Amino acid sequence: MKTIDVCLSPELMHLYHVRDRTIVVVDILRATSCMVTAFAHGVESITPVADLNTCRMMKSKGYIISGERDGKKVQGFDKGNSPYEYAGSDIRGKRIAFTTTNGTQAIEKSKDANKVIIGSFLNLSTVVKYLLFGENNVLIVCAGWKGKVNLEDTLFAGAVIDKLRNHIEPDCDAPLIAHDLYTRAKGDMVTYLSNSSHVKRLDKLDIHKDIEYCLTPDQFDVLPKLKNGVLTLS
Repeated sequence: MKTIDVCLSPELMHLYHVRDRTIVVVDILRATSCMVTAFAHGVESITPVADLNTCRMMKSKGYIISGERDGKKVQGFDKGNSPYEYAGSDIRGKRIAFTTTNGTQAIEKSKDANKVIIGSFLNLSTVVKYLLFGENNVLIVCAGWKGKVNLEDTLFAGAVIDKLRNHIEPDCDAPLIAHDLYTRAKGDMVTYLSNSSHVKRLDKLDIHKDIEYCLTPDQFDVLPKLKNGVLTLS
């Protein structure tokens, strides 16, 4: 039987052998939720970029440049890190260069995996179906916050494990922890996360609607995949 594991922070990636795994990168609030929303609304590709200057320079190549630092839109960028910015017709057929505090860093550290896909609650069932029928062992990489563990990404890992629990075995205790948290929270994740550090951080920016949106499962059936450093649906 295949196995599933959870890396609770990108700072722990050195503990995992990834070349034979399928990695699911998740940054619920809000990078991977933005990416899934963008593909659901017709974006051609998203290039995740680790640093601001590289992303900024891609504007001259015709990219929409998007990103945040500490939850706030980068000055001079076209878009920030709210999924609602990626739900319009203006991105259809366009290429986006995207840099964030945590999500794009997690993608960078996952790039040597056999396969890398983007997960969020918005495409939860699509992610689960792909993992169920895939041939590889699975690692869910939680983006966390500046190297520290966060609750919302761990809950997503728990949700995936809950749906796969009869088909894939946990590799260690991290999946058990994630699943236990999810079973406690699944009835009302918004309330469960109300005291979490990143929700408090985002509440100060007055974007509670983003939080509710990002915790709503199965709004889209898209599955972004990383190939040669670029996310597409192919």
